[in-house]
Amino acid sequence: MKKHNFYAGPSILPQYTIDKSIEGIKDFAGTGLSVLEISHRSKEFIACMNNAISLVKELLEVPSGYQVIFLGGGASMQFAMVPMNLMNSKSAYLVTGEWAMKAFREAKIYGEAVEVATSKDKNFSYLPKNYTVPADADYFHITTNNTIFGTELKKDPDVTVPLVADMSSDIFSRPVDVSKYSIIYAGAQKNLAPAGVAVVIIKEDVLGRVNRPIPTMLDYRTHIKAESMFNTPPVFAVFAAEQTLKWLKELGGLKVMQNKNFEKAQLLYDEIDRNKLFVPTVKDHEDRSVMNICFVMADEYKELEQPFLDFAKSKGMIGIAGHRSVGGFRASTYNALPRESVEALINAMREFEKAH
Repeated sequence: MKKHNFYAGPSILPQYTIDKSIEGIKDFAGTGLSVLEISHRSKEFIACMNNAISLVKELLEVPSGYQVIFLGGGASMQFAMVPMNLMNSKSAYLVTGEWAMKAFREAKIYGEAVEVATSKDKNFSYLPKNYTVPADADYFHITTNNTIFGTELKKDPDVTVPLVADMSSDIFSRPVDVSKYSIIYAGAQKNLAPAGVAVVIIKEDVLGRVNRPIPTMLDYRTHIKAESMFNTPPVFAVFAAEQTLKWLKELGGLKVMQNKNFEKAQLLYDEIDRNKLFVPTVKDHEDRSVMNICFVMADEYKELEQPFLDFAKSKGMIGIAGHRSVGGFRASTYNALPRESVEALINAMREFEKAH
């Protein structure tokens, strides 16, 4: 039976990436060695790293004055590195979910972190609007996609202070105006590569402004200067990321990907809105995530939650249980998820509805 992978992360990768990674594990770049054992200082891996960086710049149309680096530690490491490198006295945060809240807590270690708005009052089921960012903030931090609760900021904000974004779960899913951001960071394990690496896009002129000493390994300038090779990078994850970036380019780029993702999400949201058994957790269509589609059983059918999970699993659906803090269901429709998987889930929902 075909499996349909809806896991929220680590999550589905393109078959292209998996196939090329298998080849690389057996023989990397014609070296006769596996990518799992190759030196990160070898000319073959340096070429891989440089190409991955080049493809990030090309796909996202990164302007001059920006640098792209690959770092270990995932996005959670960036929760600390951002305030450490950018915050002198005050930072501002939009708190729209669990990961945004964790980033906000880390910033408090380094100075005054201001919560400009939050949707915690309604369990993060909407995106705050009409908030004011303090003009004296060293930066404003947003989390563009909320994997646990299913909201997404789909437009690049216009603010007067440096803008920082955690794009872990929607990077490369759509075009982004990088020029509006000072830092974009993303853990790779949702839309790019296996877990273990983060990609960071940095506007160089935002660095070097803080008064505090920064540990060498946690200073962005260290990794920019060393071209992501200051210490041993996550070699295999970077190699896999390069394959995914090649795949995105061959598909036609991020506008093509955006259209595919919107179509998949719209199909599933339409079924959730139609089906008497299910209720979307995010009511405002504008706020609904294209990447993580969250829904629950209607109140009168709550007892059918586990039976539906069991039924869906019998049909090949993997990873559709909602996050433990929310319950219900979550279908993560990342770039690599084919439309046929969304259609298979919809068919399962309709079949289950008819039976109940």
